[in-house]
This record gives sequence, C-alpha cells and structure tokens, in this order.
Amino acid sequence: MHVTLEQPTGARLITAADQAIAIPATLRYTSADPLAVHLDFPPHVTVDGEVTTWTFARTLLAEGLRAPAGPGSVRVRPCGASHTYVEFHSPAGTAVLRFTTSDLYRFLARTYTVIAPGEETVGAELDQGLAALFGGRV
Repeated sequence: MHVTLEQPTGARLITAADQAIAIPATLRYTSADPLAVHLDFPPHVTVDGEVTTWTFARTLLAEGLRAPAGPGSVRVRPCGASHTYVEFHSPAGTAVLRFTTSDLYRFLARTYTVIAPGEETVGAELDQGLAALFGGRV
C-alpha cells in the first residue's frame, strides 16, 4: 500500500515588476514515486485553466533549501533565512515562486517519515519494465 502526503501551502508569484502575488499550491509526496515531490496548482491560477503539476527530485528540494540547486527546468534557491525561491522554466516562460522556508522544511521532514533519504527504491515496476525492455533479461 502506498502512502501519499499532501500539504497545502501558500506561495508568492514574483512578477516581472517585482510584485508578489499570493497563489495557493499543494506540496505532494507519494511512496509510489519515492524520488520525487509534486507541486500542484489549482486551475484558477494557471494559464490554461487546468490543474498543473510540476514534479521534481526530492533531493533537489533538499539541496535547494541550503544552496542554489537545479540546472534544469526546476531550480530551487534560498532567499535569506525565511524564504526559498522555486523557479519553473518552460518554453512558455519562467515562473518564480517564493515559499516560506519553514513550510518546505516541514514538508520535507514529513516525506522522510514515509521513506528515509537514501532508502528510496524504484521497486518491482522498474524491474518489470526493464525486463520487458530487454526481452526478459535484466
């Protein structure tokens, strides 16, 4: 049986004019996908009016709370002692969100109670997928 954690949180969208607009978001972690964290945005705050989810490595979140991390489409970096920026880069543009660092730490600590860092396994699903990919030989 898989465990899923959800933590509603507020974020501030930082605009090009350096304004901070409050938006709701939900941090989500599931033992079915132990290496990742998910950040869900409700339809009313997205460009296309659909629920949007960004998924990125749990280790990226942990590293980004201490120092700038993430050379890819998601980047995380501290902003002083009390805030953390999460940047999302896509072909449509870049969104910069500011979170309260303590909220992110609390969420991360909760994920560690489900699966400790370094104890993640990708499980039988990956083994089965690799066996199918390589014709039954893994």
